[in-house]
Amino acid sequence: MTLPMVEKVPSLSWADAPAGAVVGNTPLLPLRRLLEKQGVTLWAKAEWFNASGSVKDRPAQEILRKALQEGRLRGRRLVDATSGNMGIAYATFAAAWGVPVTLAMPASASPERIAVLRGLGAELVLTDPETGVDGAMAWVASQVERHPDRYYWANQYDNPANWQAHFRTTGPEIARQTAGRVTHVVAGTGTGGTLTGVGRYLRSVLPDVRLIGVQPAGSEERIPGLKHMATSRRRPAVYDRGLLDAVRFVRAREAHEMARRLAREEGLFVGPSAAAAVWAACEVAAEVREGLVVVILPDAGYKYLSSPLWAPKETAV
Repeated sequence: MTLPMVEKVPSLSWADAPAGAVVGNTPLLPLRRLLEKQGVTLWAKAEWFNASGSVKDRPAQEILRKALQEGRLRGRRLVDATSGNMGIAYATFAAAWGVPVTLAMPASASPERIAVLRGLGAELVLTDPETGVDGAMAWVASQVERHPDRYYWANQYDNPANWQAHFRTTGPEIARQTAGRVTHVVAGTGTGGTLTGVGRYLRSVLPDVRLIGVQPAGSEERIPGLKHMATSRRRPAVYDRGLLDAVRFVRAREAHEMARRLAREEGLFVGPSAAAAVWAACEVAAEVREGLVVVILPDAGYKYLSSPLWAPKETAV
């Protein structure tokens, strides 16, 4: 199959990212032990290789760059709601570019994420954990309404630069890395920007590719970074549900089980949202006769060390 020419995603210069850091061109890793099936292969896109350690570097860089180019940050602070990774990405680039940043995040976020954000110098507001990211968004909206001259609301949930970053980088990378042979892409939905951008690009060059979103099985199933859209107060504008062929629902215990399996069977230490996506990808791979399935792993597991996911089990001696 002949693909249209895709501009290679460049490594960033010192002016674009923190010293020595890059965004994009993350590796595609085979998952060999989780799936042993003739005619089907499963590959994981390891997004923790980005500058701040997650897939969110891509939209954070795009949003910040556009805001600076358009002069929206002159005399104002960047403000946004986050479950953690996007905030860390914002704070990383903001520190390098001299941009003041205020972030609202549920107080239930892992202590590791909170410590990283404070270490990067972000002003951090911890909101009611019971209201999740929706509550953090409500706090941001109230502050922007009261102080429009103080804040620029980056609004990752509605900002088109979110999905455009993945259209420009992640989608072309997957097409190139699989030589156009990818048949299925599986990714978790938080804002929905990753799958929307990747999907819109791949559909333009590989019309038959199937796109599968991954969500928690219900509002009570807390998987950091993922949103159960049906019970969300407001669906993100960057989430294009009509683009998807299917949505898979995963329970927190299933995500935790898969995270431990990935660590011990594949040597991949990932976070719960990445593990949830792999759980769904394994289901997809088990149901098809042939194909090349790509699953996007948003981050590594180091920001979740204090969570029950990695709680030690007593061993009898």
